[in-house]
This record gives sequence, C-alpha cells and structure tokens, in this order.
Amino acid sequence: MDTVQLAAYLGAGLCMGLGAIGAGIGEGLTGGDAARSMDRQPAVSNRLMRNMLIGQAVAESASIFSLVVSMLLIFGNYSSPTAPGPAALFGAGLCMGLGALGSGLGGGMAAAEALMGVGRNPGAERRITSVMLIGQAVAQTPSIFSFVVSLLLIFGGAETANSIKETALLMSGLSMGFGAIGSGVGSGISAGRASDSTSKRPEAYSKLMSTMLVGQAVSQTPAVFALMVSLLLIFVPQSVPVTLPSLAAVIGCGISVGVGGIGPGIGAGFAAAEAAAAVAKNPSKESLFVRTMLTGQAVAQSTAIYALVIALVLLRLI
Repeated sequence: MDTVQLAAYLGAGLCMGLGAIGAGIGEGLTGGDAARSMDRQPAVSNRLMRNMLIGQAVAESASIFSLVVSMLLIFGNYSSPTAPGPAALFGAGLCMGLGALGSGLGGGMAAAEALMGVGRNPGAERRITSVMLIGQAVAQTPSIFSFVVSLLLIFGGAETANSIKETALLMSGLSMGFGAIGSGVGSGISAGRASDSTSKRPEAYSKLMSTMLVGQAVSQTPAVFALMVSLLLIFVPQSVPVTLPSLAAVIGCGISVGVGGIGPGIGAGFAAAEAAAAVAKNPSKESLFVRTMLTGQAVAQSTAIYALVIALVLLRLI
C-alpha cells in the first residue's frame, strides 16, 4: 500500500505541476495581447476585457482536468483489493500533466491572436470570437483524450505483479501525454491565425472557419494515434511472458508514438495557420490554398505515421 500511495502522490504532483505550465503561459499571452489591443483601441476596452476572460477560461480547462486527476490520485482508496497499482497511478498523473501542456498553450495562443484581431477591427468582434472559441474547443481535444486515459488507468482495477503489464500501463500514460502536446499546440496556432485573419477579412468568415477546422483535424492526427496505442497498451494481456526484449518493446512503443507525434502536430498547425492567412488575402483562391495545405500537412504527418508503424510493430513483438 505504501508503494501505491507513493506512486499516487508523486503522480498527483507531476500532474498538476506539468498541467499548470501550458495554461499559465497561454493565459499570460492572452493578457499581454489584450493590453496591447487596449492601447490601440481604448474605446472598446470593456469588450476586449470580456473576450480576454472568455479566452482565458477556455485555455484553463486543461489545467482543471489536471486538478481533477490530481485530487483523484490524492484521495483514492488504496486499501481496496481492487485498487490500481503504482504503475497505473503514476502513469495517470503523467498522462494528464503532459496532456494539459499543449492544450493550455494552444488555447492561450488562439485567444491572444483573437484579441489582437478585435483590437484591429472591433466591428468584427462576434465573428472573431466565434472562430476563437471553436478553434480553442478543438485545441482542447487532446487534453480530453488524456483525461479519458487517466481515468481508465485510475479506475481500471488492480494490476498483477507482471512487470510487462505494469510497464504497459505506465507507457500508456506517457504515450498519450506526449502525443497530446503537438496536436494541442498546432491546433492553437491555426486557431489564432484564423481569428486574426477574420479581423482582416470579416466577409471571408465562413471560408476561414472551414479552412481552420480542416487544418485542425489533420493536426489532431498524432493525438488520435497516441490514444489508439495507449488503449492497446492498457489492454496488454497479463499473461505475457516477462522477458527483457518484451519489456524494451513496451517502453519503445510508448515513446515512439508519444514523442513522435509532437513535431507533426505542431507542423500541421503551422501549415493551417498560413493557409488561413492566405485565404484572408485572397478568398477566391480558397480551394487552392486548402489543397496545398492538405498536401503539405500530409507530408508532415508521414513522420507520425512512421512512429505509429514502429509502435505497432513493437507491440507485436511483446
């Protein structure tokens, strides 16, 4: 029981500590750009303040997930025979802490650029805010994936003494945690640029919204891959023979798809951001810009696919 509590308490600290980073930076970016916009448009300072608080509230949702998971880890009943083991509990904290990083930062980046847009064109506030909120909602998706995996690890029941199973549970959390970072940041980058572009070309609102959502959907791919591998790791059979190669395969599997998803998620976000900026300059060429964006994103996602393939091959070797 002492080992279980030790893992739970350490996981709780990591969960909230890591979970506070992204949201804190993102909300600071939002507050800074709100001040800059008020300097440009002091007459609409009340509207800017309102949008700042709304944007910050959404950006903070990822850290609230971390708070919930941390509290569950601290106050769990570990005397029960069905209580999860230390690997699952520590993995849950790691999963949610890392998973909140990208979404918190991405949500703040989206809100910051939206506020600059409102300061540039207060008349387009409603459209800018709509793009911001929808973009932020998508950027929060990876943190929701992490929250789900964390709950599965916490409430999944007792684990055996099999070190392969224990390692698989720990790597499940690591895989989803790291895998959520790139998708959260990338989605926030594209949402921010789409919001700012709406202020420059409000009449292209619907085209900018669709370009953003298509781009964000591709940015989410690494997080989806990480979720899939995390679930496969959670359900690794307890009867797997314990060997050093199998143990290495489990660890490599989680690292491959988790860390391997960071770059593609952010890269796809950059592609979507520039496509949104191009649509604002020339809305009649939207289809051309979107096709180019998707082609570029597909190439950028190839590395995430390679990471997924290696992870699945390693799973087969367990």
